[in-house]
Amino acid sequence: MIEPIQSVPARTTKRICEVAWFDDLCGGDTAFLGTVDPTRRSSYEHCRDIMQLADKQGFTNILLPTSYVVGQEVLPFAAAMSSQTSQINMLAAIRTGEIHPPMLARHLATLDHMLQGRLTVNIINSDLPGLKEDHELRYKRCGEVIEILKQAWTQDYIDFQGEIYNFKMKSNPVKSYQQNGGPLLYFGGISPGSKEVCAKYCDVFLMWPEPEESIYATMQDMSERAAKQGRTIDFGLRIHVIVRETEAEAKAYTKQLMSKFDAKVAEQLKHRTQDSKSAGVLRQDAFRQNADPDDFVEPMLWMGIGRARSGCGGALVGTPEQIIKKLNRYMDMGIRSFILSGYPLMEECELFGKYVLPHLPNVKLSVEQGRTPAETPETPLTFAPLHA
Repeated sequence: MIEPIQSVPARTTKRICEVAWFDDLCGGDTAFLGTVDPTRRSSYEHCRDIMQLADKQGFTNILLPTSYVVGQEVLPFAAAMSSQTSQINMLAAIRTGEIHPPMLARHLATLDHMLQGRLTVNIINSDLPGLKEDHELRYKRCGEVIEILKQAWTQDYIDFQGEIYNFKMKSNPVKSYQQNGGPLLYFGGISPGSKEVCAKYCDVFLMWPEPEESIYATMQDMSERAAKQGRTIDFGLRIHVIVRETEAEAKAYTKQLMSKFDAKVAEQLKHRTQDSKSAGVLRQDAFRQNADPDDFVEPMLWMGIGRARSGCGGALVGTPEQIIKKLNRYMDMGIRSFILSGYPLMEECELFGKYVLPHLPNVKLSVEQGRTPAETPETPLTFAPLHA
């Protein structure tokens, strides 16, 4: 028997979670992996319908991804949806370096006012479209942009002297709606430089699907890195879901998704985005090499999606009870945010919203939970790994 171990410290100490869905701004929504689905194009109307459904279902956030592919651009789309949604937060992905930092602060502040504080920001640190850059330059630029954003939102002046950017200017035009530090900053990336940026500046570290032991080791590493900066951070998991009334139905759906798989088309789709060769994608590919013949790397974790797309390459597969139990295990580890999706996005949103969402402690993560002393749980949470 494996002895339980204490959960990784999280900035949100209450055992709660933010349950988010995913919008199709970058394209890829389909009923069959490894195919192009013209009935589910990344149109404004389709993306609008996904967000409004997630809002109605009670998801507390929605990821708006960014990539230089056919689809919708994040900031104008989010602005357009600000008056067409009622309660859902928007996790707007922005790639640092694309927009002049003071103007980026202004864009985000304006959007934050339009949303009346329903804005969170996913910091992306990847090559700019059309460029191949030194990774150390990207890490440096990313950190400097975040520092400038925070100064713009919290100080009277942007007074920054860095290696890339130098500014001394009033910040009056860029004050955010959220006056207690600005929007929460989410960040993902497993390279050492990316981890350091997140540990120093951001609020939520996002991970992609991996076996539990690997996720837990990453969380321990990130917690230690943040502690060296005098900080604590929250942890999030970006993962697909397939929930059905029986386990047999759920597993059968994985085969249905792959029933029209075209390896050549899948390879083209996977490598059209900037993250297809990232460390996180390559590590998911490596885990899949040790999967069973059906691409399961551990019970309920199916990695077949990574054959057809970059980014998040795995799904939780099971009954409502199994999915709920698994998400609770992740919460015991210290995970506080789940960014979910499924194929097709509308149909799977409805199924998860019906079978699982009502049974989770679903809340919006708040700035105060991490930037002021948080409540301590009465007893420490524990996590027992599945395997020795």
